[in-house]
Amino acid sequence: MHIPDDEDETAEPDQVLVWDLATRLFHWGLVILVAISVYTGLVGGFEEMDIHMLSGYGILGLVTFRVAWGFVGPRHVRFSSFLRGPRAVIGHLRELPSRKADDFVGHSPAGGLAIVALLLVLLIQAGTGLFSNDDIMLEGPLVHLIDYDTSRDLTRIHRNAYYVLLGLVGLHLAAIAFYTLYKRSRLIMPMITGYKRLVANTVSVSHRLWLALPLAGAVGAGVYWLVNYL
Repeated sequence: MHIPDDEDETAEPDQVLVWDLATRLFHWGLVILVAISVYTGLVGGFEEMDIHMLSGYGILGLVTFRVAWGFVGPRHVRFSSFLRGPRAVIGHLRELPSRKADDFVGHSPAGGLAIVALLLVLLIQAGTGLFSNDDIMLEGPLVHLIDYDTSRDLTRIHRNAYYVLLGLVGLHLAAIAFYTLYKRSRLIMPMITGYKRLVANTVSVSHRLWLALPLAGAVGAGVYWLVNYL
C-alpha cells in the first residue's frame, strides 16, 4: 500500500486516503478489546476476569491515544473537523431519509457526536474499573487509593455504564447497516484500507507515523506505570 509523505499528495485517481494507519489500528483494536471485555465480564470466572482487566487497560490506552490523536492527528480525525453545532447536526439528521449518499469526507456531524459519546463512556468504563472491586477476590489496581464506600460507588458506575456502552455500540452497528443497505455508502472498507472514492482533487492525508508511534509509546508507558506503580 502506497503511503503518501505529506498531505498535499493524492492517491490514484478518485482513491483518497482519508483514514490514516494509526486511526484504523485504533478502531479495530478497540473493536477486539471491547468484544473481549464484554465476553469476559459476562462469563465472570477468575481467569476471564484477569483477561477482562487486561483488556480494560488496553481500552484505556487506546481511548487516551484517540483523544490525543483528535488534536494532533490528520485532518479528518481531529475533533475540530467533525464536531459541529446543533444546527449542523439537526440538518444532517433531516437528510437521513434521502437515499443520496452523504458527501462528508470524514465523519458526519451526527457521527462525530456518537464518536465522542462512545469515547467518553469507554473512558468512564476503563477509569472506574481501575477502582472497582467485587467484594470477593478481584479488585482494580488503584483501589488502594480510595475508601471502600467510594470503591463501591465506582463499581456501581462501572456496571451501569456497561448498558450505556451496549446501547452506543448497538446504535453504531445500526448506523453502519443503515448507511450500507439504505444509502449504499461504503463505511467498513474505508476503515480497513483507509481509502474512499471521492471527487477529483481531494487531497489525501498523511499517516503521521513519526508522531503516532512515539505518542502510542508514551500512552502505553503511562498506562503501564499507572496500573503497576501508582
